[in-house]
Amino acid sequence: MKAFLQGLRDPDMMPSALRVALLVGTILFSINHGNALLKGKMDKSRWLSSLLTYAVPYCVNIHGQVSSKRKFQRKLAEKNIRSEEQIAALTHV
Repeated sequence: MKAFLQGLRDPDMMPSALRVALLVGTILFSINHGNALLKGKMDKSRWLSSLLTYAVPYCVNIHGQVSSKRKFQRKLAEKNIRSEEQIAALTHV
């Protein structure tokens, strides 16, 4: 959870997440609120809901990036451990 919260403000992750939120959020906004917007029936509740329409894709993208980064770091750590074990085996011969 801590990594996710840090990811929300990570300058390396934000540009991608913002692009996804803008694209996906706009599509979802059009589907969910487009009619109400065109008819002038956007009330406070709909505007709050529309904020979530953009926030959810942003958060999902950040979660994906954080998960991918952690998986990559784990694999890298496993390779380093194997390399260290191989070096140790060679030096103890």
